[in-house]
Amino acid sequence: MSQQFIIALSKGRIFNETLPLLAHAGIKPADDPETSRKLILDTNRGDTKLLILRAADVPTYVQYGAADVGVAGKDVLMEHGGEGLYEPVDLRIAKCRLMVAGRAGDINQPQAGVTGRRLRVATKYINSARRYYASKGEQVELIKLYGSMELAPLVGLADRIVDVVDTGNTLKANGLAPLEHIADISSRLIVNKASMKMKHEKVKTFISDIMDAVSRGG
Repeated sequence: MSQQFIIALSKGRIFNETLPLLAHAGIKPADDPETSRKLILDTNRGDTKLLILRAADVPTYVQYGAADVGVAGKDVLMEHGGEGLYEPVDLRIAKCRLMVAGRAGDINQPQAGVTGRRLRVATKYINSARRYYASKGEQVELIKLYGSMELAPLVGLADRIVDVVDTGNTLKANGLAPLEHIADISSRLIVNKASMKMKHEKVKTFISDIMDAVSRGG
């Protein structure tokens, strides 16, 4: 009996931009995750399944071996820490930037508020934001949010936000602007370290196929 091969993906942009790479590797999903309620999708290969997860959970499923490989944004991997994972391929898809943003007129404002309190920064990227400000020698107050980040500076919850920026249109529409660049983001292929040993040939072939697809532009 052939070994099962499990690929972890998230819905939306990453899934859609990963499809051509999977097709190059001879893998096609049997269902569309946008219309199917299934969380485990069959493929045209009997031994290969797709797990459909929240983006932030993909590294965890791969780390603990519930999936052999996965596709995750570098922003998610920076926040996760990358334990138990190999990161062999930059897929060059779902590109964006991790930025500090704030009110458009705040770019020349001092980092601390007029009261001398610490700068308040709202983000779901707590670890990445902490590392970034520590690298600058700045102490800030971090506020964990899970969405609608742009609202925080508008209602006085925070002075800044740390979030991924694609076109910048959402920031602009809310009177905000990118102020500081933290990192360029793209999606990466990640591999469980145990799977690399136990399913070496299968994983190695998959990585090779994906690398070839990336070099050909999908």
